[in-house]
Amino acid sequence: MRRVWGGRRLETLYGKRLPSGVRIGESWEIVDREDAQSVVHNEPLRGATLHDLWTQRRAEIFGASIPVSPRFPLLFKLLDCQDRLSVQVHPPPEVAPRFNGEPKTEMWYLMATLLDSDLYAGLKRGVTREQFEEALQGGRVSELIHRIPTRAGEAFFIPSGRIHAIGAGNVIFEVQQNSDTTYRVFDWNRLGLEGKPRALHLHESLASINFDDPEPGVVEPQGEVLVACPHFRVERWEFAGGDAPRAAGTEAAFAVFTVVNGKFECGGLEFKDGDFFLAPTGSGLDLRGSGTVLRTTM
Repeated sequence: MRRVWGGRRLETLYGKRLPSGVRIGESWEIVDREDAQSVVHNEPLRGATLHDLWTQRRAEIFGASIPVSPRFPLLFKLLDCQDRLSVQVHPPPEVAPRFNGEPKTEMWYLMATLLDSDLYAGLKRGVTREQFEEALQGGRVSELIHRIPTRAGEAFFIPSGRIHAIGAGNVIFEVQQNSDTTYRVFDWNRLGLEGKPRALHLHESLASINFDDPEPGVVEPQGEVLVACPHFRVERWEFAGGDAPRAAGTEAAFAVFTVVNGKFECGGLEFKDGDFFLAPTGSGLDLRGSGTVLRTTM
């Protein structure tokens, strides 16, 4: 997707086919939304959309224990942040209905960074709502947001209500609730792709921001587990060349894999850096190869 903050690294790093001459910030890799659909590439379900599978074969593909919802509940992306994203917040469940929005909790994994890459998450310690509102009026929001340098291989958890922004130079894997609701608080005083300032959502943002969320840090992995929350669980699996294969799915639920680096084989198919694939429940598929993958389950 074209974004004012995007670049071309999804093409140079992962071989994604991008339209020429434009800055691409997002690739929605596994998605079930009214305006965007993933489509199965391989037989025997070639051509079926993710929404087809979710509505017609949910228990068979995703597991009988997965909660029922109108659409597949997760959205997977790759982000190329050549420039800083806006300072923004996603609404928590108790706020989203007030503005006809959708709640969103997400996790980021840093696939690639530059020497001076950073991000912003949460407020600096001691910042109050009153101070924040004053900073909004004075264009000083950036002074109050907690800045964190980034390195490839780190992960960050962004629950709904946490103010945040991604800095320049980061290429990010993102898993999130299936939501496209973002409230923009501050946009660094820049112009959008049409040469005009992008709209801000100050009323919605102030209602959504958790003002008791000072200076969150990098995710501290618990063994292979990076994040386990009510919406998703993300593990990092690392394979040396001679490691034994591992079961990809489980008897209870599906798993989505993202190749961080290396080469892998699953179900007779080969996968490389930046590839995504879904292992259905009860498939009996094994994963083998060399490198690092992220495994997301519910």
